[in-house]
Amino acid sequence: MRPEVQTFVADGPLPDWDASGEEIDRRVEQLDAIPRPVTGKEARALVSCFGPDDCYGVAGTLLHLIETGPNPVLTTDPGPDANDWHKRLYDRAVNGGLIPRT
Repeated sequence: MRPEVQTFVADGPLPDWDASGEEIDRRVEQLDAIPRPVTGKEARALVSCFGPDDCYGVAGTLLHLIETGPNPVLTTDPGPDANDWHKRLYDRAVNGGLIPRT
């Protein structure tokens, strides 16, 4: 896994809307530093970085980054209690015809 991805993943999930502007800017800079496309291993690691909300749009950028890698990343339904972003990633794979809905 490339160091840029390791750094982003090591910092954990994205912060929520209550985070400081500096923290959000730092995570955006980390995300922007990751070369595209990501590998399958990197995409699977990045899935763990979704936070509790959309982090002022940063979660959408993370979703698009994950989708630059080999798809699908999530091949089974994450379930009703899953993070909304995990559900969205799974639904996009289903709607794109990459996997059947289970």
